[in-house]
Amino acid sequence: MLLRYFYDPKLAQASYLVGCQASGEAIVIDPMRNIEPYLKAANEEGVKIVAATETHIHADFISGARELADRAGATLYLSDEGDEDWKYRYLHTVPHRLVKEGDIFKVGNLQFTVMHTPGHTPEHISFLLTDLPASDEPIGIFTGDFVFVGDIGRPDLLEAAAGISGTALPLAHRMFTSVQRFKELPDYLQVWPAHGAGSACGKALGAVPSSTVGYEKKTNWAMLIEDEEEFVNTLLSGQPEAPVYFKHMKRLNKEGPALLRDLKNMEIMQPTPDRLNLLLSSSVQIIDTRPSHEYENGHLAGTINIPFNRSFTNWAGWMIDYDRPVYLIANRNEIQEVTHALHSIGIDEIRGYMDLSYLNSFQDPRIPLEYVESVEPEEVVEEVRRGEIYVLDVRNESEWNEGHLEGAKHIMLGRLKERLREIPTDKPILVHCQLGGRSAIAVSFLKANGFRQVMNLAGGLTRWLEEGFSLKSEELSA
Repeated sequence: MLLRYFYDPKLAQASYLVGCQASGEAIVIDPMRNIEPYLKAANEEGVKIVAATETHIHADFISGARELADRAGATLYLSDEGDEDWKYRYLHTVPHRLVKEGDIFKVGNLQFTVMHTPGHTPEHISFLLTDLPASDEPIGIFTGDFVFVGDIGRPDLLEAAAGISGTALPLAHRMFTSVQRFKELPDYLQVWPAHGAGSACGKALGAVPSSTVGYEKKTNWAMLIEDEEEFVNTLLSGQPEAPVYFKHMKRLNKEGPALLRDLKNMEIMQPTPDRLNLLLSSSVQIIDTRPSHEYENGHLAGTINIPFNRSFTNWAGWMIDYDRPVYLIANRNEIQEVTHALHSIGIDEIRGYMDLSYLNSFQDPRIPLEYVESVEPEEVVEEVRRGEIYVLDVRNESEWNEGHLEGAKHIMLGRLKERLREIPTDKPILVHCQLGGRSAIAVSFLKANGFRQVMNLAGGLTRWLEEGFSLKSEELSA
């Protein structure tokens, strides 16, 4: 048996290639949309991918299951649990087998036994893996979004992100039952989850890639609560903001995402001022992927800055409109990776890109560059104290609750798109987060949407407090 682990740090998503060397066959568990790494690994290991499966209809990334069926001819083993709302809609286009609790399927000598483990979603299943004929006992379990290292899957995403009301509480109770079943498994079983630290599918995921049933029973908070009501209340409290773009991916994975070969080729732009003016005045979105400090020092008006770093995919999902075409400003050497990141969350309408070398040399009075005003705390403290500046805090709710500037308005960065009308236009706007990164994105988004007097607080709330300024306006002083 061979087991290869794949991890996308931008999605905090794990997937697995499991192969039987005796038969030369392999299966991919919870595949990401970019299947090239699996094809390369299979070729290196001398196996053929004949199957793919996923633990549930994912909401936080686009599945590569359909892609593997199309390009590798893989048979898909997919959940038949849940009611009619949780059935796949594209199965007539791919070779497949629907599986339920207790079903068994094989890939070579590898035996997979299906466990129905609802709670994160109604149709969620896990897979017990047995390596025959070496042993007739399972070696481990692929838990998907059911059990993570140190945490379990959240039951509120369908309600909080997808808008399916009344689902969080019943799913939390079903999760309790699933956890009790998990605790009955042998302690030695290895646990291979679909996510690690940073995923929005739980609230306290560990960074270790795998665990064991026994270790989770000793250390995972969800395994230590015996009372069902206490378990449910704890599970539902303190969950991070549910990304609203998850509903798009849930729908796409259910209906069948577009095959990558069918997507339009990107235009490589060397735009004239007339071309730029046309784009900037249209309904397209132009995403500048440079670091925020480079964007501040000169950018095209109307562009949105989402730096291509570890958080890029998350903020792209929050800030980009799925229904409008996208153009990119990116480094030529990174454009493929940027495109893969956007495709991984279902942003497929990428029409073209401009290389940074062109932008860096761009000088034309017909398209003047704009700049972001970044201010130090001491430059604005008195205006803030007198209420002459509208202070916008774009941190997460948990950060806001721990302490915030008196008189500030709280709109989490990802919610700006839907709450722009709440922001006044009759006074300067000072945007801040904890350190200055998220607020830089917010400033670019506000300016792209017509707000002109917008400043970024350098260093965020951390710098503000380090300079000795209070959170309460009556105590503010230089």
